[in-house]
Amino acid sequence: MLPTETHSVPLQEKPIRLQDYGAGIFSKIPTKSALKKALKKELISVDGKIATTATYLYGHEVIIFREPPSIAPKKSLIFPLEVVYQDDYLAVIYKPAGILTSGNKFITVANALAQNLHSSTQEDKISPRPAHRLDYPTTGLLLIGKTNAALTALHKLFEHKTIAKTYFAVAIGAMPAQGTINSPVDDKMAISAYEVLKTVPSERFQWLNLVRLSPKTGRRHQLRKHLASLNNPILGDKEYGTKPLILHGKGLYLHAYSLTFTHPFTQEKMTFTKTLPEKFTKLFPDFQDFSGRS
Repeated sequence: MLPTETHSVPLQEKPIRLQDYGAGIFSKIPTKSALKKALKKELISVDGKIATTATYLYGHEVIIFREPPSIAPKKSLIFPLEVVYQDDYLAVIYKPAGILTSGNKFITVANALAQNLHSSTQEDKISPRPAHRLDYPTTGLLLIGKTNAALTALHKLFEHKTIAKTYFAVAIGAMPAQGTINSPVDDKMAISAYEVLKTVPSERFQWLNLVRLSPKTGRRHQLRKHLASLNNPILGDKEYGTKPLILHGKGLYLHAYSLTFTHPFTQEKMTFTKTLPEKFTKLFPDFQDFSGRS
């Protein structure tokens, strides 16, 4: 029999849709997107009936989540990763460019985590999973959950915007010294603050800017789209750059530099940083202060 989790719904003041209520009630369904996937796969029932996104809850219902059967991978991925930090609950690793965070491909960070991290000793340990994503060409710090409870807690930190992230990028062209971009991404509110730390002249690109970026939301390709909206695309961005100015062969100049958050179990304030890749420092050799101060 497949493993199940059960949840009893308390009396509701007014009816609520399951898709608005159910995120986080089961350890393996920490987000709304995960809930929608589980509903689509008919893994959730309410009072014995298969639930859908149209199911309403009034109170006293019994919700059951039946986990899908696990399929063992046919082969193991051997891909060494730099482990910046790990404990029994979570880890921080460095994601290099040229690898997906997760997905249906075999070569992903997610598939390489088990061989690079110590297994948790907690009862709800899982195969380690990324708590967020970095784009295929982006380098930098990636936060990992090692238990069901940790992964759920980390998703909630991101959902409540209590994890501060800092990125560095090299942007093309003349641009203001600082500002905030709040143009929507995929019809959703998106906010990014930026500050230009260094600017150097370029024969091909006119100006190259070392930019510190602080995303306040986490939309797909948000920083890349936001800088492109200023007509200052990121150097090496083949998707959002201006065709005559796309740099080939060097990759995308976008780096997830720092993560700051409160550990959800020890309550310790944690900050992790990862020095800029060499391709950044070659363009800005005089920039030595990686603390974020200009």
